[in-house]
Amino acid sequence: MNALATPLRANTSGVATLLRFAFLRERFTLPCWLLGAGALITLQSLGSQRFYDTPQKLAQIRETMSASAATIAMGGPTRLLNTIGGEIVFEVFAYLAVVVVLMNMFLVGRHTRSDEETGRAELLRSARVGRWAPAVASIALAGLADIAVVLVVFAAAVGTGLPMAGSLLLGVVTAGVGVTFAGVTAVAAQVFENPRTVYGAVGLALAAAYVARAVGDVGNGVASWTSPIGWGQRSYPYTGDRWWTVLLFAAATAVLTAVAFFLLDRRDFGAGLLPYGTGRATASWALGSPLGLAWRLQRGSLAGWAVGVFALGAAYGSFADSIEDFLTDNPEIAAYLPGGAAQAVDSYLSLAMSIVALLTAAYGVSSVLRARGEETAGRAEPILAAPVSRDRWLASHLTVALAGSVFVLFCGGFGAGLSYGLSIADAVQPLRLTGAALASAPAVWSIVAIATIACGWTPRAAVPLAWSVFAYCAVAALFTTAFDLPDWFDDASPFTHVPRTPLETVTAAPILVVTTIAVAGLAAGFAGFRRRDTGY
Repeated sequence: MNALATPLRANTSGVATLLRFAFLRERFTLPCWLLGAGALITLQSLGSQRFYDTPQKLAQIRETMSASAATIAMGGPTRLLNTIGGEIVFEVFAYLAVVVVLMNMFLVGRHTRSDEETGRAELLRSARVGRWAPAVASIALAGLADIAVVLVVFAAAVGTGLPMAGSLLLGVVTAGVGVTFAGVTAVAAQVFENPRTVYGAVGLALAAAYVARAVGDVGNGVASWTSPIGWGQRSYPYTGDRWWTVLLFAAATAVLTAVAFFLLDRRDFGAGLLPYGTGRATASWALGSPLGLAWRLQRGSLAGWAVGVFALGAAYGSFADSIEDFLTDNPEIAAYLPGGAAQAVDSYLSLAMSIVALLTAAYGVSSVLRARGEETAGRAEPILAAPVSRDRWLASHLTVALAGSVFVLFCGGFGAGLSYGLSIADAVQPLRLTGAALASAPAVWSIVAIATIACGWTPRAAVPLAWSVFAYCAVAALFTTAFDLPDWFDDASPFTHVPRTPLETVTAAPILVVTTIAVAGLAAGFAGFRRRDTGY
């Protein structure tokens, strides 16, 4: 007994201290994740209960959505539509799961693989810290964060009038999806040597889980049981309350955690089971400039965003042909579309293009913050020590962010136009909706400019400030009408001041004004970056 306990005690020495340190590092970001999860439930619950306030309206939406394979693929099993609480789960659970998965991914990845790459883990291990301690602390941190998710989701659901039993189950299975992917991240952190590769692998696992769930819900349901998202939805909160599905999350998390520690003992510290390749003896010509390096660093992220936004645009476009029938059955919803029922399809497509633009803005923010990450990690300093000016280095990353934003918009609009055009046999739609998406480029560039200003003038607060501005614009674009927010709230967003295509005609004046504001913001960001120390 003592022989077994001693190695375990040695391997986990220092866990409590590391856990306290991890909480200190996450004291600002963790509440933001929890606030986002609570806001999703609150807004969807209030909106759905307002739309479907009678059994007849709920029956109408159930009939309409059950007839659309695209809607089922995006939402979930139609059994959820039997109650208003289930309808809320149908609408929001997949998005809520994505938020919680990302929270767990970053919590575990940041305190394991990222710390090993930056050298922080080596400093910690030089003290009385066991080999397993960082991984144990990161998984414990994720577990405690998921307990907080249970409480936040439960409070938000009950606070908006939903039954307590279903609300508690919803909170538990939401946290179950998160803790399962915390295990996935822990395994990926042992296999791969680069944090970006770890996040990419977990992102692919999340996409696979979403696709498997969608395929199962549209088909016979078997594939849904291979997906943690499918387990959560098929617990049927408010429509069946299957508590036994919680055992699936517990079993998967236990297995993944055991595999992670098994692999941890079989790799070198700082390395992954799949190490970096040897690479070329000499760098390619493209890496001979800061722009080439910025492109090399961000091309994987750009490809991921482009594919994701294309897929989302295609999903929205596939539903456009049936939107008129949908609004006929649910006329109250027409009031919340930009053009109402009179221009149903264009109103719907305008809303879809707004969502594509918001996601593109999220890419733009992440791209700008990548430059800040290079700076804080110390990798920008050797480049700036060469004959490379600050302006040239920052401009390289911003070129990728701005041009990449245009490409992501193109993919989203083309995806929507392609699926819509195929459904109505109209070859013009891909070109039309691609142009509609690109009309939002100046607004996206404005968000990129704000992130640049934050990096230039308030670098330590750049991450929360940039994402807070993005969140504000998302709320203004999606919820101003539904929740009767004041006009000034919407007017403060740059997306309000570009044409709502394809519903509105594109004119030059608003495009030029918003573009000018974006250029001025970028110039202000450059000015701030010149005035401060790098790495600050």
